[in-house]
Amino acid sequence: MKPTLFVLAAGMGSRYGGLKQLDGLGPNGETIMDYSIFDAIRGGFGKLVFVIRKSFEQDFREKILSKYEHHIPVELVFQDLNDLPEGFTCPEGRQKPWGTNHAVLMGKEVIREPFAVINADDFYGRDSFAVIGKWLSALKDDACNQYCMVGYRVGNTLSESGSVARGVCETSAEGYLTGVVERTAIERIEGDIQFIDEQGQKVVLEENTPVSMNMWGFTPDYFAHSEAYFKEFLRANAANLKAEYFIPLMVNKLITEGTATVRVLDTTAKWFGVTYAADRQGVVDKIQALVDAGEYPAKLF
Repeated sequence: MKPTLFVLAAGMGSRYGGLKQLDGLGPNGETIMDYSIFDAIRGGFGKLVFVIRKSFEQDFREKILSKYEHHIPVELVFQDLNDLPEGFTCPEGRQKPWGTNHAVLMGKEVIREPFAVINADDFYGRDSFAVIGKWLSALKDDACNQYCMVGYRVGNTLSESGSVARGVCETSAEGYLTGVVERTAIERIEGDIQFIDEQGQKVVLEENTPVSMNMWGFTPDYFAHSEAYFKEFLRANAANLKAEYFIPLMVNKLITEGTATVRVLDTTAKWFGVTYAADRQGVVDKIQALVDAGEYPAKLF
């Protein structure tokens, strides 16, 4: 069974057309998302699922889905603040979405096969889709609690315009994830990739240290774990109007208690995105260089 690609696009919002996810960066106006879909198809994925907000369904179908639907089966699901487990209601004043793992939960009715999760606005690169597509496709039909994530080499994820925050991965000798620690203000200074830790000490990261760029692989049992833990999360955090249910929060719980394993997959791909406004032209140039090198056709869809 071919894996499904689940694209987190609910953050695109009502100002449709003006957000970076829809910025035309390729030579024929391609978005970053277009390159992800193209790479997923050639990486062996068999279906796309997008999670968006219901408020811009029509625009999304007309301007986005119409490009892909003749190339690969596509489904839409919707993230809503009020989509909560029985017995819970959205607190008054809450406007912020419930987070990435709540968005993932929206796919539970349409995904029955191993699936990968990505952000809509990150350029992940061809090799990453090949790596995760191969791993998910090799799972046995009854596989469960066997997950993976693409661990990008930190040196391949930096911005030339400033420091970045990254989830630095801790792994076992066998290559399984043991934890993800969010580090802020990571940047290359005088050749060293470094950040300042909680004690104010400079820490240097080795060039190939794996970091999470929110590219995960799951089997469908992940939905049941997420539903159960979401209830715990809400009991503890519902009053906090800015609390978010993130994917690493769920993953850390599962690996800490020994419920699941997460294989860290190495990739040679270079991640990039428009973290800063000043990054935009650099992204355009990088995509053009990949087209010139024959990595992508000048027109994708």
